[in-house]
Amino acid sequence: MLKTFILLAGLTALFAAIGFMLGGSSGALIALVVAAGMNLFAWWGSDGVVLRMHNAQPVTAAEAPQLYRTVEGLAARAGLPMPALYIIHEEQPNAFATGRSPERGALAVNTGLLDLMSQEEVAGVVAHELAHIKHRDTLIMAVTATLAGAIGFLAQFGGMMARGRGDQRGSPFGFIGMILLMILGPLAAMLVQTAISRAREFKADAEGARICGNPAWLANGLAKLEQGKVGRVNETAEANPGSAHMFIINPLSGLRLDRLFSTHPPTEERIARLMAMSGSPMAPPQAVRGASPWSAPAKRNPWA
Repeated sequence: MLKTFILLAGLTALFAAIGFMLGGSSGALIALVVAAGMNLFAWWGSDGVVLRMHNAQPVTAAEAPQLYRTVEGLAARAGLPMPALYIIHEEQPNAFATGRSPERGALAVNTGLLDLMSQEEVAGVVAHELAHIKHRDTLIMAVTATLAGAIGFLAQFGGMMARGRGDQRGSPFGFIGMILLMILGPLAAMLVQTAISRAREFKADAEGARICGNPAWLANGLAKLEQGKVGRVNETAEANPGSAHMFIINPLSGLRLDRLFSTHPPTEERIARLMAMSGSPMAPPQAVRGASPWSAPAKRNPWA
């Protein structure tokens, strides 16, 4: 809660600064009012915004029985209620979780991930995302995604004003200031993403390994995710870079300054830490204690 409050305060100050650049004192006041509304909206509705942003489609147990059983079983092991389950029809393999609390948790999985991975590897990825819900990381992640996108839009709006009104009498920084705003605004939005600690991913990896019962499952899943994104551009993520930090691995292609401002630690380091937890770099997957919902006989398409 403290981290969320600090983040919202920082984003509000950034909104006000951009408003001041656009319209002086009046612009700053308007921006503060808009920021207050955005803060409330992001707190209560940011999870739905992110899901719609990535065209996530809700699925039921009847529509995806194997995936549903996997998520349901792992959520029970983690002591969590069953999150709402979504599928994103996207070739790039990836996944993310959202929701302001465990009771409102939601999990979205790309079809590219389901096509690529074994049942055990899917279980490892799902467990990582459930760890984010358990640690309540999803609230601050969704709020950041919503407001970072709004900051980028406001900066682009200032750039359009600069092109449309060369005099910019209402702005204390003039035409040059508007051009700088158009350039630096999106970079500021990326910097907001870095406010989310990269250590969060390491903690979710460790907790996810405990939830699924074997660190090697998640480690193998991360390796496949990193390999599978090569040559597959996620157009929706590229158009909304403010949500990149929500995914289990960075969905961006690195064409801009994505690597410089990435909130994800190196995948190789994450895999090494997981393999150290397993006690061997080549540790084979082991059975999870108790009933395993992903241990059903293999099918041609177990996720359909």
